[in-house]
Amino acid sequence: IGNTVLHILVLQPNKTFACHMYSLILSYDRSKEGPGSLELIPNNEGLSPFKLAGVEGNTVMFQYLMQKRKQNLWSFGPLSTVLYDITEIDSWAEDQSFLELIVSTKKREARQILDLTPVKELVSLKWNMYGRPYFCFLALFYILYMVCFTMCCVYRPLKPRTGNRTSSRDNTVYVQKMLQESYVEYEDELRLVGELITVIGAVVILVLEIPDILRVGAAKYFGQTILGGPFHIIVITYACMILVTMVMRLTSTTGEVVPMSFALVLGWCNVMYFARGFQMLGPFTIMIQKMIFGDLMRFCWLMAVVILGFASAFYIIFQTENPENLGQFYNYPMSLFTTFELFLTIIDGPANYDVDLPFMYSVVYFAFAIIATLLMLNLLIAMMGDTHWRVAHEQDELWRAQVVATTVMLERKLPRCLWPRSGICGREFGLGDRWYLRIEDRVDPNKHKMMRYTEAFKVQDRENYDKSSEKLETNGDTLCKKELSALSLSLSRSTSRTSSHRGWEILRRNT
Repeated sequence: IGNTVLHILVLQPNKTFACHMYSLILSYDRSKEGPGSLELIPNNEGLSPFKLAGVEGNTVMFQYLMQKRKQNLWSFGPLSTVLYDITEIDSWAEDQSFLELIVSTKKREARQILDLTPVKELVSLKWNMYGRPYFCFLALFYILYMVCFTMCCVYRPLKPRTGNRTSSRDNTVYVQKMLQESYVEYEDELRLVGELITVIGAVVILVLEIPDILRVGAAKYFGQTILGGPFHIIVITYACMILVTMVMRLTSTTGEVVPMSFALVLGWCNVMYFARGFQMLGPFTIMIQKMIFGDLMRFCWLMAVVILGFASAFYIIFQTENPENLGQFYNYPMSLFTTFELFLTIIDGPANYDVDLPFMYSVVYFAFAIIATLLMLNLLIAMMGDTHWRVAHEQDELWRAQVVATTVMLERKLPRCLWPRSGICGREFGLGDRWYLRIEDRVDPNKHKMMRYTEAFKVQDRENYDKSSEKLETNGDTLCKKELSALSLSLSRSTSRTSSHRGWEILRRNT
């Protein structure tokens, strides 16, 4: 019951009352240390009160709990050294990481905890010492891997076509080699090495991604932008396309260019994932993801309806015409593709002035230009501009959340020997098996002096205003309400000026 009350207090809107009641309940806890403590008992979601405060974005309760768990090591004048307990914060030995919970929650207030002590210092330590070097090395390794795969695709086994053309539009001059013909010469053996590296890389990607999907859940793993959800979809699809291409090559099935083309596009697009390691490029990946999976997905439904309707109309109009004179609409699939190009203004309206065009073509094309070019494209630009404005206000916060998610990901993937635990074990200071982070703090005395002077100015202003208001109340019978308000405003300004002047004189004498 006490543990349930602690969880309820974390969710209370009155933060001050919740902190006092939290401390009161813990004062009656007989087992304040060890696994039986009320603070260490998780709820049904596996969250302790400390983790729940982070997930809910309760910064007041989080700071209160951190103050209870810190140990003052020493202090000398303005310098002090504090040990912060990071046992639940550090993701090194946690199945349900506190940092991962913060970046995966949908509440923006939770990401503000990343700027608080000691979370900010812990993330900075992990990222600068291990995260950034490993991430840069991983980016370089992936780019070299993609170059190897690209070269294998460019020099894939082809041979000249021997059959006759079946149509005047048939433009094929090379065809795919059979499996027995693909690996004969020395160049083929070099390509085989690159293909084996590509297939091994695809298998490694699936082996690393599938356990995380099962641990976190597909909806959360692919749906969280900060966790790199869309990029996980891209890299898993890329690995599947590589395996499909391998099966088609081994079975000598024609048409391997289809999965190979998809793999090339997806593989190189996944390079944008590594932009999150740089503060200059990281926020732009967030903008691209939100625009593609927010604005563009909604816009594509409207675009599909418009293209389908006008493509059908264009095909019907040119159905009775000679396709050699107007080849853009010679069949229905080509009509869809041509209308799509017209929608994006990639090409101009197809018109052959050597022949007579149907009258309905001019009418339909006029309506299409008004709806598609003037209306819908400007609507898309306005939607993307609004998304850019919203993300730009959060770009620093989102980038820090990306860094935290990347750090946690690397810490889980890499072996323990390559990523030692951060912090100091409490045994060195007689504090048990818990881990602590040592942070040095400097207290500026001049800053506290200025704060005291500011408070003195506020008190003096308040006293002068109260005196002036009392004088005005005694003479209120002879003044109207309008004059009273104007006079009180002028007196408040004059008294504030005199008190401020007196405060600055104090500062000058002190200097």
